[in-house]
Amino acid sequence: QVQFVESGGGTVQPGGSLRLSCKYSGSDFSGLKLAWYRRPPGNKRESVATIAKGGGANYRPSVQGRFTISRDNAENMVYLQMDNLKPEDTAVYFCHVEWTDIWGQGTQVTVSP
Repeated sequence: QVQFVESGGGTVQPGGSLRLSCKYSGSDFSGLKLAWYRRPPGNKRESVATIAKGGGANYRPSVQGRFTISRDNAENMVYLQMDNLKPEDTAVYFCHVEWTDIWGQGTQVTVSP
């Protein structure tokens, strides 16, 4: 069974940084389009960032310039570097293989004074 295992997350103050990581256990990682989603408290899950197999990235406007998605195809890893975090970034974050039902288990990110 293919798994996408997350690590990272935690609680930081506004303006702080966190890095999320996801390890993929399947094959053909380099050919996959990958993404990070989040589910804020009381809200639906929303897309945060995507990265294509060629490395092209897209971001939701509210995180543009603060978050960076990256991938390491040699290690089957995808990352989300989050800088200048704001309270509204508080959510459960999930890594995802686009167009599949493969999701990470979710990790809590809390931004609070």
